[in-house]
Amino acid sequence: MAARIEHLVTSGTFALDGGVWDVDNNVWIVGDDEEAVVVDAAHDAQAILAALGGRTLRAIVCTHAHNDHIDAAPELAEATGAPVLLHPDDLPLWKLTHPDRTPDGELADGQTLTVAGTELTVLHTPGHAPGAVCLYAPELGTVFTGDTLFAGGPGATGRSFSHFPTILDSIRERLLTLPPETVVRTGHGDSTTIGAEASQLDEWVKRGH
Repeated sequence: MAARIEHLVTSGTFALDGGVWDVDNNVWIVGDDEEAVVVDAAHDAQAILAALGGRTLRAIVCTHAHNDHIDAAPELAEATGAPVLLHPDDLPLWKLTHPDRTPDGELADGQTLTVAGTELTVLHTPGHAPGAVCLYAPELGTVFTGDTLFAGGPGATGRSFSHFPTILDSIRERLLTLPPETVVRTGHGDSTTIGAEASQLDEWVKRGH
């Protein structure tokens, strides 16, 4: 039996380049009754712990290192013993939030993580951040995209460490090649599908980000 997906929304702030914004973040838990993986430990370690309900946490996966996606990761790791995993290209961003604590392991393109008998494949999708990754779970018909792809288009690229042409290439080459019915579970806001977003590609290019 495949793992199930659980969803938690936590609230806090996003800070970069001298600005601070209130945000709601999606936290995704993938697993079964015994074990789980957390995708993006945002804002509230205690709420995430409560949602885990005593299950063994195998890993805390960071889709990227903007503070609102990683601020609760060290506390959650300390409480559970789970490793924090991050793509090394995002270490400069990580250090802005956690200068005295490094991640426990690296994520690499093509790497697979297994939880509850279900494989999650790491897709390196730079653009919103240099080390941004998505996690593709074909058995679950879903991809966790962090802030790379939202319902309605690419993640923001107007701040430091981001680049619009790069995120467009990542989405076109790494995500829109997935089956169109694949559910896109995002870092903020509503879910969508690969097919729905592929149909808007030309409009994104015209609009720019």
